[in-house]
Amino acid sequence: MKKTMLFKHSKLLYRVIVLLFLGLFAGCSGLELSKPPKGDVAVPAEKKHAYEGKDNVQKAYSDFLRASLEAAKGDYEKAETNLLEAIKNDPESPYLYLKMAIVLKNLKKYKDALVYADKGVTLAPKNVKARILLADLYSFTGDDDHAIEQYQKALDLDPKNRRIRLLLTTILIRKGSSPAALENLEILIRQNPELIIAHYYRGRINLEMGHYPEAEEALLKALELNNTLEPALFDLGTLYQVTDKPEKAVETYERLVEIYPDNNIATKERLVNLYLKLGQKEKAERQMEEIKRDSKPGEPGRRALGLIYLRQGRVDESINELDLIVSAWPEDHKSRYYLATAYEEKGDTEKALSHLRLITHQSTYYINSQMHIAHLLGIQKKYGEAIEILEKAILLEKERIELYHVLSSIYEAKEEYEKAMEVIKEGLKLDEKNTELIFRMGVLLDKSGDRAACLEQMRRVLEINPDHADSLNYIGYSYAEEGIRLDEAMDLIQKALKLKPGSGYIMDSLGWVYYQKGLYDQAARHLEKAATLTDDDPTINEHLGDVYLKLKRHKAALKHYEKSLALKPADEKKIKEKITEVRRLLKHEN
Repeated sequence: MKKTMLFKHSKLLYRVIVLLFLGLFAGCSGLELSKPPKGDVAVPAEKKHAYEGKDNVQKAYSDFLRASLEAAKGDYEKAETNLLEAIKNDPESPYLYLKMAIVLKNLKKYKDALVYADKGVTLAPKNVKARILLADLYSFTGDDDHAIEQYQKALDLDPKNRRIRLLLTTILIRKGSSPAALENLEILIRQNPELIIAHYYRGRINLEMGHYPEAEEALLKALELNNTLEPALFDLGTLYQVTDKPEKAVETYERLVEIYPDNNIATKERLVNLYLKLGQKEKAERQMEEIKRDSKPGEPGRRALGLIYLRQGRVDESINELDLIVSAWPEDHKSRYYLATAYEEKGDTEKALSHLRLITHQSTYYINSQMHIAHLLGIQKKYGEAIEILEKAILLEKERIELYHVLSSIYEAKEEYEKAMEVIKEGLKLDEKNTELIFRMGVLLDKSGDRAACLEQMRRVLEINPDHADSLNYIGYSYAEEGIRLDEAMDLIQKALKLKPGSGYIMDSLGWVYYQKGLYDQAARHLEKAATLTDDDPTINEHLGDVYLKLKRHKAALKHYEKSLALKPADEKKIKEKITEVRRLLKHEN
């Protein structure tokens, strides 16, 4: 898959783990400098070369001692100089290469340190600590694949070493290799059932993968071992939110705020939204007052308040809060991004664009801002500019799959379906099993007139993910449109509706199957619900007009045909013909 960052601060977390489990790499077991000869010795001519070698080792030993003293004082530059001399005199000592790697690591010269660490491992391939150091340096230079390889080799040498397996697991999580990470976590838990971080990681990964029962079990176990573990409480609350258990989510977040009352604005923000969802307005207001009390207008902590206002539709209040923050903190790109969103909600596209364009390429919000700009330009039909922005973004972040998705949608809006499909193919080169890209390919094939190839792509999606609701619905609705395999269509769409019960589009598909079966009362009931869920779709309103026409409810049919026409359907001529026909019928009734 795309490269998933399971942990927002995964690099920081990784370095903390390294420090916790490795400590300072003060020595390498099994690696010894050759001992220098003791005292003055008369050297026979035939042995002079051998003793010169021992003299060199003695010089290396002296330089090494000086390097150690300099390093102890924190003067790593001098330590580096002394170690260079030591290595010249004893170039086959793995110990010296590894010590040099540590000194260079302290100087943050990670690439140079890698060279020395690699040489040290080559000279001492069975030294576990040496391989950990090499893996650590690969990780710091962003080479996760080689880091994983070295950690695995270290584990091969010492399979019961818990700290190495945890380091390997951490980097697998960072890389997004969830199955491999879970496999290592299971081993860790078998080795030490009380290892809190292993249970927490297991819960977090399963949460990301959507394996909610396993995630809940693991997070609860972590909290059983440490009932104040902040990240476990936060993730458990998240799990209850995504599984639609708002009361449990509230209970968990309230517990988190009680334990950690300070600097927990993100949790308080979530509590406000949950209180509002549960109709507990007084609690929501109290929590908002706490956020106001704990921060001043213009402080970054007030961003939470701006986002709450935005979600409540109180756009002007959201703009006021977020605008004060970006005025005081111009580099707060998160606040600026949501300020742009608030302006978009208000209908001020130009101000939204102006703020999005101020987000620089160094920001973690840069790629999202570029996609948002392209989306707004697409609405304005400035397709050329949108395409140029997205192509530049892809040059910077070639592995961001969503960029290919958005770029293809711009070509799709231009009705350049071949180009849109070319973009999808480029994205699939990065992740051939990306279901969203395969789904879009199917839609594009359908729009290009190849329904058979479209359905083939939808079935491919279901092979990868049998619970992909949109693909289930697409196949079912396609059958319904053609009036074929209606029982199979019903099964597919009902399964999709269980997965997405609030989807007006899927409800419309189910209503249309009933229509095609001639069950018009049931069709009307489902299509009316679809129109309630999604009242601004021309096709849903057209379908509702069709079923009312069959039921001879001509006034209701006319109302929905006219609404469909106002919403700009793809085939306006067809809707106008239906309006003409229903008006004729109404005139005849009168």
